[in-house]
Parts: sequence; structure tokens; C-alpha cells
Amino acid sequence: MALPYYVSPEQMMADKAEYAKKGIAKGRSIIAMEYADGVLLVADNPSASLHKISEMYDRMAFAGAGKYNEFEMLRKAGIRHADLKGYMYSREDVTAKSLANAYSQTIGTVFSNDPKPLEVEILVVEVGEGEKLNEIYRISFDGSIIDERGVAAIGGKAEALMAYLKNRWSTPSVSLKEALRLSIEALDTITSQKLGADVLEVAVLDRTRPGRTFRRITPTEIGSLLKVS
Repeated sequence: MALPYYVSPEQMMADKAEYAKKGIAKGRSIIAMEYADGVLLVADNPSASLHKISEMYDRMAFAGAGKYNEFEMLRKAGIRHADLKGYMYSREDVTAKSLANAYSQTIGTVFSNDPKPLEVEILVVEVGEGEKLNEIYRISFDGSIIDERGVAAIGGKAEALMAYLKNRWSTPSVSLKEALRLSIEALDTITSQKLGADVLEVAVLDRTRPGRTFRRITPTEIGSLLKVS
């Protein structure tokens, strides 16, 4: 009698992790960086319509790297979760931490129970109100959460980008212009190519804006910010 095929749980999890990492490595990178008035998000994204960075709630943003249809599904689910919680309780109850925890449970459950893991890494970012600190949460393909400070990176070149940025970013008091220049410099250096404004997706969570803090930065504005004064 033929013996049933058996794979140890350790090997199965290792294979899933390797599969997810390979899928994420194919994706383009995204950087989140604190600056004086909030948080800047910069993505290497040549598409003008398929966004990798999106608004989630009044003071929150979402960024996804990896398989587009999978992180887009997570983005929509997160918006529904935030809207429902804000409606049932209050808008103040909707936080980046609670949303990151919800994402962690969903992604972790898929990784543990499904044959194929999600090939995604995501960022959930919230800009602090007044003197409150900004929050940047990175959720990995296995559901693990990392509470980042100052800078964060996801996608194919995330580790190299983080090493580059950690050596050059020093304080959250940098200007938007300085933060944007450093982010693009990091992407150019690590990817070994010159990325123009037309292939960059850039947005900010600006605490100085009343109400909704999310704002996209156009290629024209990117060019203006990068001009040498």
C-alpha cells in the first residue's frame, strides 16, 4: 500500500514564506517617511490609474506592494471596516493600530490555513493630531506587525531601502522637499535607475490641513519641489 504524501508543518510554512517573498520581490517599492508636517509616501509606480497609495480615513493612508489584486482587496476591506466602526461608535475609535491589528489577523489566518499565502506587504499610516506622534505599521505576508519609526519601506527592495534611509534620515523635522528628495534618491540608488516624476506616485498625510489630511502630489508639483533653489 502506498504511503500518504506527508510534509512537516515546519517545511510547509517555510515553503509558503518563500513563495510569498518571491511574489513580493517582483513588486516595486514604496517608502513612508515622517516630515515636519506629517508623513510622506512615495511609490515607484508607472501606472496613473492603478494606485498603490490610497486614503483610508480622515488621518490615515494605506500602501500596498506585491500582487495588486490582493492588496486592492485588502484596501477595500479596510475601508469598509473603518467606515463601519466609525459609524457604529465614533470616528475617534478608528485608529491605525486597530486597523493594522485587523489586517494582521486576516493575513495571518490566510497564511496559516490556506494553501497559497497572500503575496503582499502593506503599510497603514496615521498622522498624529497636534502633538501626537505619527504611526506607521508594516504588516508582512504572514500577518506579523512591525511598528516603524521615522521611515519604512515595503516591496521588492525594502531591506536595501531601509538600510539606505536609516543612514541618511535623522529627524522628523525635515521639510517636505528634503523628505521627497531623500526618498527619490533612495529609490534611484537602490533600483539603479533614474525615476522621473511621471513614474512616481506621491501623497502626503498633512496635519496642517483641516478635516481630511490625505493629499496626492501631482507630477508638476513633484518637479517644482525638486527644483534646486
